[in-house]
Amino acid sequence: MADRTTAVVWDEALLEYDMGDHPLNPVRVALTMALARELGVLDRPGVRMITPRPATDDQLTRVHRADYLDAVRLAPSDPFFRGWGLNTPDNPVFDGMHEASARICGASIAAVDAVWDGTATRAVNVAGGLHHAMAARASGFCVYNDPAVAIARLLDRGAQRVAYVDVDVHHGDGVQAAFYDDPRVLTVSLHESPLALFPGTGFADEVGGPDAQGAAVNVPLPPGTSDAGWLRAFHAIVPSVVRAFAPEIIFSQCGADAHRLDPLADLRLSVDGQRAAYVAMSALADELCDGRWVATGGGGYALVEVVPRAWTHLLAVATGEPLDPATRTPPAWRKFATERCPGRAVPEAMTDGTDPPVERWEPGTTPDAVDRAILATRTAVFPLHGLDPHDPRD
Repeated sequence: MADRTTAVVWDEALLEYDMGDHPLNPVRVALTMALARELGVLDRPGVRMITPRPATDDQLTRVHRADYLDAVRLAPSDPFFRGWGLNTPDNPVFDGMHEASARICGASIAAVDAVWDGTATRAVNVAGGLHHAMAARASGFCVYNDPAVAIARLLDRGAQRVAYVDVDVHHGDGVQAAFYDDPRVLTVSLHESPLALFPGTGFADEVGGPDAQGAAVNVPLPPGTSDAGWLRAFHAIVPSVVRAFAPEIIFSQCGADAHRLDPLADLRLSVDGQRAAYVAMSALADELCDGRWVATGGGGYALVEVVPRAWTHLLAVATGEPLDPATRTPPAWRKFATERCPGRAVPEAMTDGTDPPVERWEPGTTPDAVDRAILATRTAVFPLHGLDPHDPRD
C-alpha cells in the first residue's frame, strides 16, 4: 500500500509505568524506541508521531470499576494497602500509578482513534499491551487493561467487528474476560499451556459466552514449542478464524516473551519467528481490513537481548518494509544499551540466525503435542464459524 501512513504513539512519560525492581522494566521500551530511531524506522515516509493524553475516568470505566480506580489512586499512599490485586510481588504499587497506567491506556486509545478516523492506516503503542488487568483487579504486572479500554473505545465509536490477536506467551485473559460474551469482538490468543504457566486460563474449550459462541479462540501450546511448531499453529488457526469473522480492524498484542531467552516462560521462539508473526498479521490486515491494524507491545523480560529487536521489527513491519534480519544493530545503540543495562549481552544483529519454516498443517502428519493442540482448538471453535476442523483448507 503505497499511501500507507502509520501513527507511532510515544511520549517519554510512558516510561513512568515503573514498578521498580521488577521484571517489567520500562528500559525495554526505551531501548526499543532508541533502536527503531537509530535504524531510521521512525523517520520513514508516512510515519507520524503522536503524543498521547491519559485516558479519562469515563474511558477507563468502560472496562474497569470506578471503585477500583479509587483503589489504584489510594494505594501508593498506604504502605499497608491490601486488596484489588495491588501491593503484591507481581503488582507492587508505585507513586503516580493511576496517572502512569491511565497514560498507557490513553496511548492505545490514541492509536485506535488514529486508525478509526483514517488519519493513519496503522498505529503502534509499544508501551501498551497490559492484557491481564481485570475489571476490579490488577494482575500479571498490569494495573489497567489498555487493549480492552482501546477496543471498548472502538465499539463506542461504532465498530461492529474487532479482531484481537494476542501472541504473548501468557494467555490474554483480561481482554478475553472483558468481551467474552460480546459477539462484536473476536479474541484469539496463542500462549504457553495454562497447565504450565500463569494465568492458568486459555484452554481450547474457552470459546465465548452464551451470546458469543466462537468469539474466544485459544491455542495453548506445550512448553518447548519453537518457531516451526508455533508458526504451524498460528497459520492453522488464526487466518481461518479471522477471515471467517471478517473484522473491520485488527488489534494485536505482541508480547515478546515467547522467545527462547525469556526468563519467565518456556517457549522457544527466535526473534526471526516473532518477525514472521508480525508479517503475517500485517498481511491479514491488508487482506481483510484495508490495512487497518493497531499493535501494542506486552510482556518480554529479556530486556536487552530480545525485546528491543522484536518490537523494532514490529515497528518496521507496521511502518513499511520489514527490516532485513541480517541488519546490524547500530554501534550507538549498542553503547546506549550497555550503559543502561551493564553486564547484559547486547545483540549485534537483528536476527538470531534462523530461517523460520512455515509448515502447512495437515491433520495426522505431525503427530506431536503441537499438532494435538492445533486439533483441539480447531475442534472446539471451527464449527462455530462454519469451518471444518479437519480440512486444512479451512
